[in-house]
Amino acid sequence: MKRPKLAGVFLFVGCLLAYLMFVKRHYAALKPEAYRLPPHQRPTSDQIGDAGPASAAVRSFRYGIMFDAGSTGTRIHVFKFQIESKEAPRLAHETFRAIKPGLSAYADDPEQCSSGIMELLEVAKSNVPSSVWNITPVVLKATAGLRLLPGEKANHLLDRVRTLFLESPFLFTDDSVSIMDGTDEGISAWITVNFLTGGLRSADSSTVGMLDLGGGSTQITFSPQDEKTIQTSPIDYIRSFQMFNNTHTVYTHSYLGLGLMSARLAVLGGVDASPLGGSTELVSPCLAPEYSGRWEHADVTYTVKGQKAGEPVYEACLTKVEKVLYRKVMKATEAADVDFYAFSYYYDRAVDLGVIGRKLTLTLNEGEEGRNH
Repeated sequence: MKRPKLAGVFLFVGCLLAYLMFVKRHYAALKPEAYRLPPHQRPTSDQIGDAGPASAAVRSFRYGIMFDAGSTGTRIHVFKFQIESKEAPRLAHETFRAIKPGLSAYADDPEQCSSGIMELLEVAKSNVPSSVWNITPVVLKATAGLRLLPGEKANHLLDRVRTLFLESPFLFTDDSVSIMDGTDEGISAWITVNFLTGGLRSADSSTVGMLDLGGGSTQITFSPQDEKTIQTSPIDYIRSFQMFNNTHTVYTHSYLGLGLMSARLAVLGGVDASPLGGSTELVSPCLAPEYSGRWEHADVTYTVKGQKAGEPVYEACLTKVEKVLYRKVMKATEAADVDFYAFSYYYDRAVDLGVIGRKLTLTLNEGEEGRNH
């Protein structure tokens, strides 16, 4: 894997999902078996909020509100898009805010998630002109944290969010709140990165791959250039879709349970469920001998311990990790020759290790000021 070039790229897939709400007319019809992009809406030109009458036909602005409900936190992205005649939308500004813990922490008491969601809705109100609240879509997509929950508990949480969104002044539809499939997650992130880097401008533009390490799952997506990759990969790893009159074929897969926190829990000897018998003690060969500490995950505080001194540490830890990964990861040979952008926990861990600095500058559009992360 090559070193990430843009590790701070918008912390997840929110940009793409909000962006797609405004570009429906650019999509060609897809075949029934093809990958279908998330639903979206597009206001008409007479509904533009903060552009004057003289400029509305040429340049205007529209907004989208995206909630990213991950396993470790909920984040809001408020996007402002610049719309120019006969051109694809351009991202003019983004407001970001995050709260912890994730929605899944409230699985046994969905009402408790209300205050956090309301706090983030206030952020949206402060960054979207009140004149366009009623035509500004608000969407929440939940990821691995809710995918790992029993269906009934996940649905109760989503129902609570739907109620809060329905009571808000923003545009809300029945499909505005849902759990995102892992494949959707990977493809959306791939489109986001390549939209921002210019890889989707034309059929001749080169694209980059995407690596996203979340708390509950991790995704890899890239556009294969070798026909052998397409022919030898599992059929559900290869997806095709159309955007801006171009067809894109990607290799994509989401590894549920191999996100940073879920994989750490597995290596420590736990499972993604309530501790059996109330026990929260975990003993792992991947911790230093005689180590004892505390670790919190999914609103559960664990006591974590290393094995006894004198036992082989490296070999025992290697065996444990191999068991966790056994038959769960498939190697994509062509990926070694692809430039990848890595983000989410990849960025955090790279900062912790000193591989990159904490502040990066991302140029949104030529001539515009960069955005610090």
